[in-house]
Amino acid sequence: MTLTTERLVLRQWKESDADALYEYASDERVGPIAGWQPHKSVEESLTVIQTVFATRGVFAVTLKGDDKAIGCVGVTTGSQSNFPISDDEGEIGYWIGVPFWGQGLIPEAVREVIRYSFEVLKLNVLWCGYFDGNDKSRRVQEKCGFTYHHTNENQYCPLTDDTRTEHVSRLTRAEWEATKATIY
Repeated sequence: MTLTTERLVLRQWKESDADALYEYASDERVGPIAGWQPHKSVEESLTVIQTVFATRGVFAVTLKGDDKAIGCVGVTTGSQSNFPISDDEGEIGYWIGVPFWGQGLIPEAVREVIRYSFEVLKLNVLWCGYFDGNDKSRRVQEKCGFTYHHTNENQYCPLTDDTRTEHVSRLTRAEWEATKATIY
């Protein structure tokens, strides 16, 4: 499955993306704020591609005309999510390499995954979270129509082995239908 936007192609991850993934995921400004450790090697990045990213609905973010993976966006449903949600609900996750921050690329990618989630996967509710201090992620969610739902205090984050405050946002199919003409 490949999704296309004005500036992006969202495609399945390939093992040949390991070098590009390592290039951006090894930056300490990317993973820890999102709840995962920076990658330590190309081999680790390859393992992530083969396991974590080898899931339906998880896409490499690439610029049109350049097949290099510069980030990741995806939706996980039901029990595959980090949230306790039903099978007709999904969790959106995303990140992008530092050189691409501030260009509106991730909101563009997230909007397309939202469309895919509601129109193709037929989900009814989407969830998205961000940790305290990750204002960039909060802004992505706001730009894409998510609204604050609740806060989880003392949330254990296994990949970083620490405890954080997580803010959770939600977007329903009805909310998306009502706003897609103006936001999308």
